[in-house]
Amino acid sequence: MVKAGFKNIWRWIIISKEGLRVNEEIRVREVRLITDKGEQLGIVPVKEALKIAEERGLDLVEVAPQAKPPVCKTMDIGKYKYEQSKREREARKKQRIINVKEVKLRPNIEEHDFEVKTKNAIRFLKDGDKVKVTIMFRGRELSHPELGRELLSRVAEVVKELASVEKNPKLEGKNMTMILTPKQN
Repeated sequence: MVKAGFKNIWRWIIISKEGLRVNEEIRVREVRLITDKGEQLGIVPVKEALKIAEERGLDLVEVAPQAKPPVCKTMDIGKYKYEQSKREREARKKQRIINVKEVKLRPNIEEHDFEVKTKNAIRFLKDGDKVKVTIMFRGRELSHPELGRELLSRVAEVVKELASVEKNPKLEGKNMTMILTPKQN
């Protein structure tokens, strides 16, 4: 008797999360009943539908409460919840979270350092991440923003096969930034 009480509480928790009504929570007179194999048994009273589900060792689940009369299906609610969570996990695995990686440069950067920074940007783009290229100005360098624009256009030229410019160079305070996004294959 105690186990049945816990089982009902567990079902109530499941219902409140998903909005599904199970077994005794179905509060209508008659329902359109579908078996676990997909057979339609027609419109039957709820008590009879509960009896059919219980005979088969399954639960009666309201799948379409807005229909007239509501549609109920006999199924194992635990198995249904497990399969649904499995599908959600698979969907999350297939999602790709795009990160924004940053490459910082100075306006008077040497050629070798420039090549190292662009290699890093290329690596980030190949991994599928966006790249924010930042040029940091100090002191009098700020009076020559055209040097920063030239440098950013050089970076864009080097990575043009892998990326497109999402946000054009813009001077924000003492930094000039440009955002590159990977091209879709």
